[in-house]
Amino acid sequence: MAEREGRQLSRRWVVSAVTVSLAGVATAAFGATRGRDGDGAGPSRSPSPASPIPTTPAIDRIDQARTRIRAYVERNDGRLAVAALDRQGTAAVTAGAKRFETASIVKVNILAALLLRQTPPGKALGSTTRRLAEDMIVSSDNDAATALWQRIEGSRGLTAANRALGLRETRSNSHWGLTTTTAADQLRLLTALTSPTGPLTPQDRTYIMGLMNKVIPEQRWGIAAAREAGNPSVYVKNGWDTVDADGGRWLVNSIGRIVEARHDWLIAVLSDHHVSQKEGIRVVEKAATYVLKELRAASAGDGPSQG
Repeated sequence: MAEREGRQLSRRWVVSAVTVSLAGVATAAFGATRGRDGDGAGPSRSPSPASPIPTTPAIDRIDQARTRIRAYVERNDGRLAVAALDRQGTAAVTAGAKRFETASIVKVNILAALLLRQTPPGKALGSTTRRLAEDMIVSSDNDAATALWQRIEGSRGLTAANRALGLRETRSNSHWGLTTTTAADQLRLLTALTSPTGPLTPQDRTYIMGLMNKVIPEQRWGIAAAREAGNPSVYVKNGWDTVDADGGRWLVNSIGRIVEARHDWLIAVLSDHHVSQKEGIRVVEKAATYVLKELRAASAGDGPSQG
């Protein structure tokens, strides 16, 4: 009797267990179906996100070029400063913050100040004034520079013009050649002389660049050495002089523009403490050539920007 009741109990337990198990499977299946339908009746399982694929950070070639250029300038113990940018791209660098005497590169600044005083803006200079301006830029005539310096009211006029031109670090002097500036400020000047949004009219910008493109052959050194072979689109103004406060050593400066197929470079190289003008020219030309070589290589894969 006990054995029979035990067998009946076992059969009932098995039937009950199977029933509960099937019910659980059904419930689970139902919940999974509702979860797939997105009705919020139960938690749904989202696929595990794919593991991120490791990537190598992009190499900033322009930044690497800047680092090398700054190291190059630092090796000259503060006696050299450079600034350059590509108006058709993103390549740009400034290295060296020292303020140098301008010598004759200030003549471009004097001409810009003279043109800003014209009323109405863009009015052509008179024939005598144009002749003085050409002599001042093309052959770096000092007497012509002094005459035009007086017409802009000297240092006061230059200071006022530089506010309009966006220069921040140029300090005028009663003697124009002793005006001091930085490479960064000379780049700002060149930008103002070439930018459609600058304070000068298109006619004035064309006029200044035209004179800088006509500089006599014996003065077409400096940044011009960085041009590509056969490129005539070079606009330059150089300055050179001895510095009494530096024991009569030479300062040599060069500013300008080099237009190429894929680039429109503005560049300024300032330097001093040279034993001779020839040595100063060598240092400036080597620096200009190195800077543009680095920036050209760093931007070789970039397409020209618009604007």
